[in-house]
Amino acid sequence: MKAGSKKKATKSKPKPKARPAPDKAVHSADIQSFRTRIDSIDEQIHQLLNERASVAQQVGASKTAQGMHTADFYRPEREAQVLRKVIERNQGPLRNEEIVRLFREIMSACLAQEEPLKVAFLGPEGTFSQQAVLKHFGHSVRALPMGEIREVFEEVQAGHADFGVVPIENSTEGTVNHTLDMFLVSPLKICGEVELRIHQHLMGRMQGLPQISRVVSHQQSLAQCRQWLDEHLPGIERITASSNAEAARRARDEEGTAAIAGQTAAEVYGLNLIAHDIEDRPDNTTRFLVIGRKLFNASGSDKTTLLFSAGDTQSPGTLHRLLAPLARNNISMTRIESRPSRKHKWDYVFFIDVLGHSSESPLKEALEALKKEASLFRVLGSYPSAVL
Repeated sequence: MKAGSKKKATKSKPKPKARPAPDKAVHSADIQSFRTRIDSIDEQIHQLLNERASVAQQVGASKTAQGMHTADFYRPEREAQVLRKVIERNQGPLRNEEIVRLFREIMSACLAQEEPLKVAFLGPEGTFSQQAVLKHFGHSVRALPMGEIREVFEEVQAGHADFGVVPIENSTEGTVNHTLDMFLVSPLKICGEVELRIHQHLMGRMQGLPQISRVVSHQQSLAQCRQWLDEHLPGIERITASSNAEAARRARDEEGTAAIAGQTAAEVYGLNLIAHDIEDRPDNTTRFLVIGRKLFNASGSDKTTLLFSAGDTQSPGTLHRLLAPLARNNISMTRIESRPSRKHKWDYVFFIDVLGHSSESPLKEALEALKKEASLFRVLGSYPSAVL
């Protein structure tokens, strides 16, 4: 210390007052009281669930006595109404998605009291189509994987499956044409729709990108991840597969092969998740259709899908003339697609989705007028709009 310098006096900071030790006995008592209350609530829930299942059994017995079959027990319009009421009265803290999923499983379990529904889907196990089945019908159904979309239609038409679930469009890549084309030759009806948020993951036996020699996936998934692949795996061969699950199987069995698929496929085939959520758009969603053998009643918030043609689609104003009845009756059209009719070249049919049920006004009147203008006209289905 230099001569003449003065050392500044420093004030010592007061020590913080010690907090009183928590009363462990009181804290444990609070936790125990909460647990006792939860146990009591669980007991009430359990009792009510069994009561609901018992009533469902009585309904099933009544339908069986009337000669109805398992498929007749499922009423999509009724289930949609129940789930909408669930959302309307939900005050939290559970989110709408969570509470809807819980009630869907309750209805699924109750419906399966007599015999589980058999639902065909585009397999194998681990596809997004299987996820759509479980989201719409719950886990108490028998999910039947099929190798092709055509086989899903055939299983339902033959009565080997009660319903089928097939992809119809993706928000990024558009329409699944194979599904549309099946409606040209199949008498089946559309009974419902499912919207599934699609998360694509890169998976394989390897640990990282440098070990990847090729990427395999369904053509839709490859297209949905095009930008990510261009940036992270440029020059790597891309191979299309019949399904994402088939791609995952190849990734399991082939050295250097990685697959793009959902997380379920990685679990089923024992693969490492190399990259998560590689889809190019964060809102990437696929819409699926539920197909069955008959039409159902209105649910209060419905869509209708139509198939029609004017015969001579090259004449000026043909499409305008066909759609005019919808405009006159203030019907909202949400989607339109054209496909070759397969009768002769340059002849097309139109698929459109509109809001409303075909049995209710004003759509009923609009369809009657449209039918008079069309050379081919079919209502493919009137069904509840997707609930979440």
